[in-house]
Amino acid sequence: MEFPRGNRPQPPSPNRPHSLSRRAALRSTLVAASSAAFVSQESFGAASSEPDARRASPKRYDMKKSINLWAFPYPQKMTLEECLKLAKRAGFDGIELNYDLDNDLSPKSGAKEYQAIRKMADQIGIAISGLCSFLFWPFPLTSNDPEKRARGLELAGKIAQAAHDLGVKNVLVVPGAVHIPWRTDHEPVPNDVCDRRAKEAIGKLLPQAEKLDVYLNMENIFFNGYLMTPMEMNAFVDGFQSRHIRVHFDTGNISMFQHAEHWIPILGQRIQNIHFKEFTKKGTDYSLETFRPLLDGTTDWPAVMEALSRIGYRGFVTFEYFHPYPHYPEALIYQTSDSLDRMLGRLA
Repeated sequence: MEFPRGNRPQPPSPNRPHSLSRRAALRSTLVAASSAAFVSQESFGAASSEPDARRASPKRYDMKKSINLWAFPYPQKMTLEECLKLAKRAGFDGIELNYDLDNDLSPKSGAKEYQAIRKMADQIGIAISGLCSFLFWPFPLTSNDPEKRARGLELAGKIAQAAHDLGVKNVLVVPGAVHIPWRTDHEPVPNDVCDRRAKEAIGKLLPQAEKLDVYLNMENIFFNGYLMTPMEMNAFVDGFQSRHIRVHFDTGNISMFQHAEHWIPILGQRIQNIHFKEFTKKGTDYSLETFRPLLDGTTDWPAVMEALSRIGYRGFVTFEYFHPYPHYPEALIYQTSDSLDRMLGRLA
């Protein structure tokens, strides 16, 4: 190691005891190490007042951080309360909850249970950014099976009611599916039939949504073969002429062949809620496995953030991921919070 000039330790002499020499050497070493650390930080922008785009977005975006419950090992290893507390500790403003057939949010629960969940969230100090559900896949609103369509419509109504009882405005809805590649029990639906059934289903759900004052937010999903362009999504949503029918934009669900930053200005202020899903175009496995932790993919996040800023979006940006870490699952939550801070410019 090269010691700074003027701080090199002197060799021992009859007039300089060994102990003093050792102390001088130690002091010089510490000075050199501190100087090296400072230079290292300054070179990466940490000690500089100037923003460094390698660390985080130089621009701050006024949006709120959220994370979907699927990123947590719930309910296998964590209770709902533990998940909410972890999200709060990690620095999230909100959490998106999922409605299922057998968990804290399910047909087994009612207004009393949902109000208790809301009270718990308020006490913890975390918002509920919306409700999501995987039930639109086993019970598609456009299925060729009339019993599945009826069950899907029933469950969608229950999700909207649960949102109201939770004091939540945002309900994610999958309006239809031509194809569901990850299910073997889904018979493909002709495009025109899918479109007709989807419009009928949302039309039936709309009066309840208006009464409950919740938003039914249509999600864009490339895998289902329906509403494949932002223009189609706009036409679908605008056709209901209701402020209660909006868009839940998902950055990852179109990224196989398209680009999130291209959709955003076309959808515009129809966007009511957002999933930030990372996707990699480098792979060829076109399944749920193509979704990655944030920043570990090919999404042009600076372009996405700027596009959202231009349309005036100020709501929640919610990380959605389906694979909680099998070991030390808190790591994913903290990593995601850090990534969102960098994307939102909160570290600049």
